[in-house]
Amino acid sequence: MKKNEVRNERIKKRKNYFSNAKSDNSHYNPALIKKQKEFYKNAKNVKKFKKMLKQQTDHSDPSSAQKPMIEMKEDKGESERRRRMTKNSLEELYRKKHEEKERERMEKEATLMAKKKEKEEAQAKRKDLRDKMLKKTRKGQPLMKYRIEHLLDTIQASQNQTN
Repeated sequence: MKKNEVRNERIKKRKNYFSNAKSDNSHYNPALIKKQKEFYKNAKNVKKFKKMLKQQTDHSDPSSAQKPMIEMKEDKGESERRRRMTKNSLEELYRKKHEEKERERMEKEATLMAKKKEKEEAQAKRKDLRDKMLKKTRKGQPLMKYRIEHLLDTIQASQNQTN
């Protein structure tokens, strides 16, 4: 009986250790989380902006702070020029790209057809060789004629490669 009582006391103590592990303030509040994220994001942007201003003022050129704005305006001018491309030049550009794609497609198709043809020829050759090698006599013995021919062909092919 004493062993059970001691065991129960130990279990109670363990429960007491973890009773304060959870706090009462752990409520999930998505609005608060969103505000915190936004705050940190804004702080990050402000820090970057201040760093950029500091770098620009360190160069001791007072007009350098205005340079990014001027460059942005120039970029807009270039984009407007691009938009003004004539209709004919756009059509010509489209036609060239379309012809190039068509040419590439035809080349791919030709290579695929050649590969398919080679594959079919090789498969037919293997099938023919297999049929010859599996031929048997009336009594079930393999025909040696085709086997010897195959060996002779492989020997001749290897000799031609070495020469």
